[in-house]
Amino acid sequence: MEPDPVALQGVRLLGRRALDTTAEAGRMGIFLGASLGWLLLPPYRFRLLLRQMRSIGAGSVSIVVLTGLFTGMVLALQAFYTLQKFGSESLLGPAVALSLIRELGPVLTALVVAGRAGSAMTAEIGIMVITEQVDALKSMAVNPIQRLSSPRLLAGVLTFPLLASMFNVVGIFGGYFVGVKLLGLSSGVYFGEMQAKVEMADITGGLEKSLAFGLLVTWICCYEGYTCGHGAEGVGRATTSAVVLSSVLILVTDYFLTSMVF
Repeated sequence: MEPDPVALQGVRLLGRRALDTTAEAGRMGIFLGASLGWLLLPPYRFRLLLRQMRSIGAGSVSIVVLTGLFTGMVLALQAFYTLQKFGSESLLGPAVALSLIRELGPVLTALVVAGRAGSAMTAEIGIMVITEQVDALKSMAVNPIQRLSSPRLLAGVLTFPLLASMFNVVGIFGGYFVGVKLLGLSSGVYFGEMQAKVEMADITGGLEKSLAFGLLVTWICCYEGYTCGHGAEGVGRATTSAVVLSSVLILVTDYFLTSMVF
């Protein structure tokens, strides 16, 4: 009995896709290893690091603050009416704080910064590739990965926890405004229960997530820019791919980090 040609073609396509995905993952791993390895070798480019920290961190403050404020307000509004059904309105403070510190702060910060700074990062490196600026660096004996990728990776690792902390603080005060000023909860109860229920392990766990997300986002965005296709269309596709892949992997990684950290 001969195999079904349609089924055989489907198996071929599936196998080819699996091989391509595996090869791409291997290239991304090699790129990450090279980027991290060059961080340990001179010359150390502190000016580039500070420039990238300003671009990723300071440039994203406004959107992080705005997102954190309304996330905290919406979270407090929903949590208050849910807790009210069980007579547990006093737990609004820890409910808002733990939700932000453990999950929403690190994840939403990473998603927002990936869309804002990550896309710009990919486009910048991609334009340098298609205009042969990367080839010019190689001709001057400058390693392009050390100059373009390594400072961005370190800047992401350093700035993401700071941005997530800012998101958490603003979100908590957004929840305070809704819970205390609008819904009539006591401010002492709001902050007192929060202080009693939130532990240092919750804070460190959230910061560890932000460190991982910072590395993940900058790694993917730098890789997509460095390997983009030719022309403006190639840069556009690389930018879209970087944001989509970063967003998906942030959510996937968040599950595994949550299962390990908490």
